[in-house]
Order: sequence, then structure tokens, then C-alpha cells
Amino acid sequence: MIVGIDVGSTTCKYVLVDDRGNILDKAYERHNTRTAEKVLEFLQRLERNYNLKPERDRIYFTGSGATLIAPLVGGKFVQEVVAVSTAVEKLHPDVRFVSEIGGEDMKAIFFKEVEGKRLKQVFMQNVCAGGTGTFIEKTARKLGIPQEKLSSMRYIGYSLHRVSAKCGIFAEADVNTLQKAGVPAEEIMASLFEAVVYQNLSQLTKGNTPMYKVLLLGGPNLFFKGLQEAWKVHLRRIWKERGIIDCSEEEIEHLVIVPENSLYYASLGCVLYAMEEEGGYYQGLEKLKWWIEEGQYEEKLKEGRKGLVSSKEELEEFLKEYEGQYKVIKPKKVKRIAIGCDFGSTTAKAVCVSEDGEPVFSCYQLSKGNPIEDAKGIFRQIKEFFGEDVEVIGLGLTGYGKDLLKDVLGADYAVVETVAHATGALKFFPDADCICDVGGVDVKILILRNGSVVDFRLNSQCSSGNGAFLQGVAERFGIPLQDIASLAFSAKAIPSFTMGCGVFLQSDIVNQQRKGWKAEEILAGLCHILPMNVWIYAGNINNLAQIGKKFVLQGGTHKNLAVVKAQRDFIKSKVPEAEVVVHPYPGEAGALGVALLALEAKGRTKFRGFEVIENLTYRTTTSPDTVCRWCPMNCQRTFIDVFVGEGEGRSWSKVPLEKGWLRLIVSNACPKGLVEDEQELKVLQQELRRVQNEFPNLSQIAKKEAFKPRRRQKIH
Repeated sequence: MIVGIDVGSTTCKYVLVDDRGNILDKAYERHNTRTAEKVLEFLQRLERNYNLKPERDRIYFTGSGATLIAPLVGGKFVQEVVAVSTAVEKLHPDVRFVSEIGGEDMKAIFFKEVEGKRLKQVFMQNVCAGGTGTFIEKTARKLGIPQEKLSSMRYIGYSLHRVSAKCGIFAEADVNTLQKAGVPAEEIMASLFEAVVYQNLSQLTKGNTPMYKVLLLGGPNLFFKGLQEAWKVHLRRIWKERGIIDCSEEEIEHLVIVPENSLYYASLGCVLYAMEEEGGYYQGLEKLKWWIEEGQYEEKLKEGRKGLVSSKEELEEFLKEYEGQYKVIKPKKVKRIAIGCDFGSTTAKAVCVSEDGEPVFSCYQLSKGNPIEDAKGIFRQIKEFFGEDVEVIGLGLTGYGKDLLKDVLGADYAVVETVAHATGALKFFPDADCICDVGGVDVKILILRNGSVVDFRLNSQCSSGNGAFLQGVAERFGIPLQDIASLAFSAKAIPSFTMGCGVFLQSDIVNQQRKGWKAEEILAGLCHILPMNVWIYAGNINNLAQIGKKFVLQGGTHKNLAVVKAQRDFIKSKVPEAEVVVHPYPGEAGALGVALLALEAKGRTKFRGFEVIENLTYRTTTSPDTVCRWCPMNCQRTFIDVFVGEGEGRSWSKVPLEKGWLRLIVSNACPKGLVEDEQELKVLQQELRRVQNEFPNLSQIAKKEAFKPRRRQKIH
């Protein structure tokens, strides 16, 4: 018998065949970074069920994680492209292009006939997860789409939006923007399928034209119906544009093939390769067991560094100091409240305070991708707790959704996050020198003097160092958010990661997985590198001693004590006398800050009321009529129309709006995109000039006056 095992970046697959090549067994399972353990499980199963024997049967390996494991059981290693190409040439001799999309890599293989010889040309992407299966699944989780629904989601029939698949980080930012704009999840996923196929055809193929027949391999190409549809639409268009073939929808089904065993082609290639080779005799499990139990730990200590804690006593001392700093807002019914809402890209939070500023209620929910639905959910929870008779004396908003929802909800204050977070921290730490807020998709560092913000650093363009990156890695490994800290503290050794770009950090993670590092060790390593990404890479602050001595850590990421431990150790290594404290309500600091600001409304609130918000009616439109035409960029905007009972309507618009409706324009790239016609643009320009006149730039005026040419006075 011959076994072909494919140890991939996220899954392991095997195919067992007899001497004639008949498939006896196959399996496809996630390894959750425990590649050696999963291979051991496979081989023990084959020994038990099919009497796999050392020295008699043969075993061949392929895949990104196989190079270390193959020699331990006597197996031979076959390069992944060679394995896939072998299977394709044997099973599909008429195929001329192959796309294989894996968990964290992509391959494009061209087959060409040159002088009677069949040659192949290969292009690979394995340094970034953008456009791969992991990336698609991560986006689906973010949108709250279950796996069974994702597999049946369509591409055809939905409006498409611009999403970058060249870089996973930029694509994540694009998805966040679409979420904030209230774009339906179905349209976002269709746009993502579009982006993945476009990335393959425009970048990975390096200008070569895929010729028919086409073979689609790998889990994403097999499982996601929408991705298959996107391939067929684009290939049909390309072939017609380039004069290759003008095929019908029925014909394209026979020219683009998704085989039943799409997942196993690398494993099948190993087996077919072995049938023409000698060697690779199975040597049993002793060395593999030794590696799992002892060898890998010895190797890891040489390559990596010690864990986040060096002893049980050190961990206990740290937990004793910091676990008590966290508090929970205990629900308390009062008659008058001010509400502060933080509408972020991944979550929506609200904190209610009494008239004297005491937090009396908080609520939280994951973003549904629609800010109006998020608002309905939040205010529904507040109403259910306090009842209909509660008086709202002020409403404040912050976060990415503040501008979108200000007029819809009737907010008294809509402030930037830096102001909200500073207010929330200074209530408890009036002597703070620095506030470090690490949120889901951004990092904010506020530098204070005498209770006022004098400087700040904001990073929302790169996911390196933020909580969503850490959470995304944990989800990939199947680890619940609340278990990250305990698992990270259990790691005796951790891998060394490179500070900087999230794309390169993703590449580092894949490389460390190949070396056998486990999930808890990788997570501990990410916690360790996070402070360097926050302070040095994102914040561009190398000298922490100049900032001060009292550092406040807040933001939902600092609920993770492993991150707090790494932060404290890093700060104290730079400022030995520093005092590092955690906000008592780290995840609610922004909402609490804006609630305190809302108290200043003193009852003269614009709040529309719970009933109005619950009954909000809205519709979203994304079409050619919503494209911005003010410049050649032609940004695809989304119109969100909300019925609030007031407003003149827009009968003149290409997308008409009735009276009583309010239009919100999102996904614009500049202020011009907020208006639809020239008349509105004039109004906007007049408003800008009014603000400039009301708040003149004194330095500009001084510069003009100082360098204004003077007339020479005549001397008589």
C-alpha cells in the first residue's frame, strides 16, 4: 500500500491506495497547528484499520508543514507543485490551467504544449493570507455568517463593491468600510468572491491568459458556490474579450471543472509520484512520538525565547496585582440617565450614567454590519432594563458610526474617539501621563499634560498590534477569546516574531506553524510582540521615558491579561519607575467618556426617543446611480435613506427621496462625495468658507502680512 499525506497550513489530508492505485481510504481534517500530532493520529488510524506496516508499505509527504515530519517516519517529501501537477497530468490530460486555493496560499499552474512536450509554468502566493480560504472564512465570521450558509452564498445577482484581495489587511479595511456603510452581508461576500478571482487573474497569473479547460482545486474552490460562479463569469468574459472562445453559460460548465476529490489532489499526486519511484518505506512511529513528546520542545527553546512568565510564582504575583483592577458595571435602576454609545467597526457598546456620573448600566453586541440595526439593538437593551419611564437627559456618540447616526438618533454630542477615551480615563486617573487604547481595529496613544491631550498617535490602517488580529489568529486555531490569556501563560517557550506589518506577521505565523509551534505558543508570541507593534511601529514612539511615568491601558484588547503582562514588561523595560494601570472598564472607556460628556446637555437633549429608534425605517441603495461623478475616481457610494418624519426629500435626485426621509451618503472618499449635485456642492463650499472665516488660520494671516510686498514711499 502507499499513503500520500498533505500537511497544509490549516488542514491535513491523506489518501491510501492499494498496489493497483485503487483508493482505500481518505481523510480531510483541520490540525489546529498540531501538525505532528495530526499525522500521528492518521498513521495510528491506518495501522489499526488497514494494517499499515513498517518496511512493507510506503509513505510520501507534501505540503508546507511536511518537511520536518516526513523523515521521522521514513517518508519521502514531494514538492507541493510537483504533487499537484502529477495528479492533474495523470487524471486530466486536457486541462491547461489549474487554480488551487488553500487555507493560506494560492497556486496558478499553466500547462502548455511546446514542440510536442507538455510544459508547466507555476506562480505561487504563500506570504500573505489575502484571497485565501482562511481570509474568506475570517470575513464570514466577522459578518456573522455560519459555515453552512457561506458555502451556498451566491455571486451572481448582487451589487459588487471594491474590495482589495491583494493584501489581507487592506481587504479587511475595505470590508470594515462596507460594514459601516450598512452594505448587506450578501453583497460584501459576493464582492469578496469577485476580489479573490480578480486577484488570481490579474496578479497571480502575471499577465498570462488561462486557457480552457480549467481545473479548480482546493477547499474554497470546492466549498464556496459563489467563488465558482465568479470564476466562470470572469473566465467567460476574458475568453470573449481576447478572442479565444465565445461560450454560452451551458458550455462554460464543461470548460471549468471542479472535481469531486478537489481537496485531495496533492495527496493523490504523492501516491501517483510514488508509483513511479522507489523508496519511502514506512519506518513506524517511534521517532515521531519522540519528536512530539520531547524533541520539538528542545528545538523550540533553541530557536525561540522563554514564555511570558518564567514560573508559577511570577504568574500568581502578576495576577494578584492586576486581576483586582478590573470592575464590572453593576446594573442599577435610576430615573434619569445620560447615554454614551461607541459604534465601532466590530462592536457596538453603550454605557448609561446617573446624574452624578456613576456608571449604572452597560450593554454590548457584535456589529451586524448595519449601524442602524446595531443602534436598534443597543437602545432596545437599554429600554428593556430601565423601562419606558426613564428620562434620557443626554446622548453622546463616538466611534466610526458617530457621523452616520448623529442626526438619525438625535445625539447631543458626536465626538472623536480621542476625546471620548481621554474623558473616560481621566475620570479614574486624573494624573495620567499617557493613555494607550488598543481596540479591535485601531490603536490610539494619547499623551497628556495636566489633564489635557497635547499629542496623540492613531493607527487604523494596519491591523498589526490590534485586537482583531489577535482574535482572528485565535479563531483560526479554534480557541475561544476568553481562553487566549490562560493558554498563552501556559506556553513554556514562544517563537520570535518580526515587529511590523501585519502581512509579514501573518507570513511569520505560517512559517512558525511549519516548524511545529503550537497554537498557545504562537498566541503567546503575538502577545509578546504586540507592545512593540503598538509603541514603536504604530505609535512611532521610541523613547517612552519622555512621555511620563503613569501609563493607563484601556480598550477591549487589554481585557486579555497576557497582553497586559507583555505591555507592563515592555513599558517597565523602557521606564523602570513607570506605573502601569488598567482602566477599570477597559472595553467601555470610550462609551463611558462620551456618556460623561452627554451629561453637559443637562436635560436639553435632542434624543428622539426609544420608540422612534425602534420603529426606524430605512433602505440602502448601491447602484450606478449612486456613483460619485465629481472626479475621475468614480467612487461607488451607498445611500442610506432613513424615515425620521422630517426633511424636504430629494425629488430631483437620480435616486428620488420622499419628504420625511433623511439621506445618509457613505463610502465617499472626500467631502465632495457627500453631495449629489452642483447646488449642494455650492452649499458645502459656503459652509467651509464660513468655518474658515469664523476660525481663521492666524499663522497663515501672519505669514501673508509679513511677506506682503510693500510700496516704496517717495522721499521728497
